[in-house]
Amino acid sequence: MAFGFGSHTRLDVRRPQQHSSFSTAVAVFVALALVAVWMVSSTLVTPADFSSPFQPTARPSQTPPSTSTQEEDAYEPPPAPVTHHNTPDNGSQSQPPAEATRGESDRGSWPTQAAGSNKDTRQQQQQQTAAPSSYGWKLCNTEAGPDYIPCLDNLQAISKLRTTKHYEHRERHCPQHPPTCLVPLPEGYRNPIRWPKSRDQIWYNNVPHTKLVEYKGHQNWVKVSGEYLTFPGGGTQFKHGALHYIDFIQEAKKDIAWGKRTRVVLDVGCGVASFGGYLFDRDVLTMSFAPKDEHEAQVQFALERGIPAISAVMGTKRLPFPSRVFDVVHCARCRVPWHIEGGRLLLELDRLLRPGGYFVWSATPVYQKLPEDIEIWKAMSTLTRSMCWEMVNKVKDRINRVGIAIFRKPTDNSCYEARSSANPLICGEYDDPDAAWNISLQSCLHRLPTDPTIRGSQWPEEWPLRLEKPPYWLKNSEAGVYGKPATDDFRADYEHWKRVISNSYMNVLGIDWSAVRNVMDMKAVYGGFAAALRDLKVWVMNVIPIDSPDTLPIIYERGLFGVYHDWCESFSTYPRTYDFLHANHLFSKIKKSDRCKLVAVMVEVDRIVRPEGMLIVRDSLETIREVESMVKSLHWEVRVSYSQDNEGLLLVQKTMWRPNEVEAKL
Repeated sequence: MAFGFGSHTRLDVRRPQQHSSFSTAVAVFVALALVAVWMVSSTLVTPADFSSPFQPTARPSQTPPSTSTQEEDAYEPPPAPVTHHNTPDNGSQSQPPAEATRGESDRGSWPTQAAGSNKDTRQQQQQQTAAPSSYGWKLCNTEAGPDYIPCLDNLQAISKLRTTKHYEHRERHCPQHPPTCLVPLPEGYRNPIRWPKSRDQIWYNNVPHTKLVEYKGHQNWVKVSGEYLTFPGGGTQFKHGALHYIDFIQEAKKDIAWGKRTRVVLDVGCGVASFGGYLFDRDVLTMSFAPKDEHEAQVQFALERGIPAISAVMGTKRLPFPSRVFDVVHCARCRVPWHIEGGRLLLELDRLLRPGGYFVWSATPVYQKLPEDIEIWKAMSTLTRSMCWEMVNKVKDRINRVGIAIFRKPTDNSCYEARSSANPLICGEYDDPDAAWNISLQSCLHRLPTDPTIRGSQWPEEWPLRLEKPPYWLKNSEAGVYGKPATDDFRADYEHWKRVISNSYMNVLGIDWSAVRNVMDMKAVYGGFAAALRDLKVWVMNVIPIDSPDTLPIIYERGLFGVYHDWCESFSTYPRTYDFLHANHLFSKIKKSDRCKLVAVMVEVDRIVRPEGMLIVRDSLETIREVESMVKSLHWEVRVSYSQDNEGLLLVQKTMWRPNEVEAKL
């Protein structure tokens, strides 16, 4: 149990010198010394002002909100310097971290995805999952076994679908009650191979699937080599390597400028995500996605390799991203019928693509002359012209023997107004392009912003300048999430997380960052936590809960990425796909909402985190104690637990433990 003491301060201190063991007297001396440093430093800092709400530029919702969501994060009261557990590995005393935490209050207003969502019913959200009083854990009994994703493997709901014409069976269908069972490990599972070696090979037993090997082995996607699955770096459209293909795109349109003008890319139908995996070499961050379908485990392969990816499908719903945020959208033979039904799916890409951004299409209709390919190319040419996309190049690669067509989205509305036929239609004024959670696809074009102070009217700063500079459309006349003027709030958040990462997460908590590749910030706000990790060989999935301030466009503007999500549902990823989860005042917010029980969220955390992976929780002392009780029952190791007043920090590490008992079949 953690105990708090001391007065309110904000403090970051360097890690004390490590020793192999500590006597009781030395431990007491170190603790007292830290208290002294803390007390001296407490006179050198000023608490942040968080008296004002965050007032963004107003934007209409597509559907009227059924509830009013109010929220304002506040700079947290800082913790006391010392309360710790012994390190589980060797019994030596953990060094006490001493840095600030961030709290949250429920004041102020801000647009949220929950307010704009068009869920058919909210009754399911209000159902509460009964928490087992003694945490009597059992293994899930599902057909998906070790690969169970509750919202994608809900066979009962899928069996009741009236049609699967638009891939409805690949979309999210969440159970009415979030499961509280634990996903089993694959037989022979072992700790993943570390990045960058993991880009080329992973343990076969961790993802024991061979269909892709059988289907795509000749195309250099993935091969079996003894106890490994190996990834030669190829794909359907780049059999001779992703790097050559990436450079070929750059040569075809130099303005793409990988790693400078182009920083954030969306890869549709990503396969095993070698395209995104090798774009890291060009300082580009790629959001890759593919459905959980007959090409089994392609997204799981990507994540096991250490490459960002989510399970998603272009079906009947918008993708969980804001509008106008991706610099480039890429599709290499992604099997999406862009040209049908008025181009509804391509219009979704138009929603996501920045004005002036590029769509790179590498598929057989671009370069082959079979009757079907010719027909599709004609339809795509007509559709893209009607959308005012300009084809800036169409070229064939002599080495790979494939072609690419590159289209550019317009930067203003002049082409829309000059069209002889208004088809596709312009979206109505009440169709909010940023509403993305459970929103049905629309067959219309969104007008582009004309005001130079509105997001999307200008291209962001080149990378890496855009990471640290507040977006041009953030105004100091508006209050930020924490109450300061918006740009000051942005900078203060970044400085805070740089200090926390440098002084505590890197030097005090004892985290082996060489074992960390896939990171998730479960409640990201401005993305300051991810930005502060930029010099490490990690990538961060920034999650904006649907009932939190909609700050995800800010995260994309600074060259990072993320998704919207409802933490009362399962995340669209395979089990065991993240090395490190960060939850900053998320769990107490979930408890306060009373929409689902915390135990269900912790089960989802257990599903997502790899064995030996870690979770940091920064929250109220009451919530910290509840989470600590749960993770202990899950046999996770408590590495650090400390608090001051009603605030605390908990660092825990997952183990290989799984229960022996299996629940009744779901």
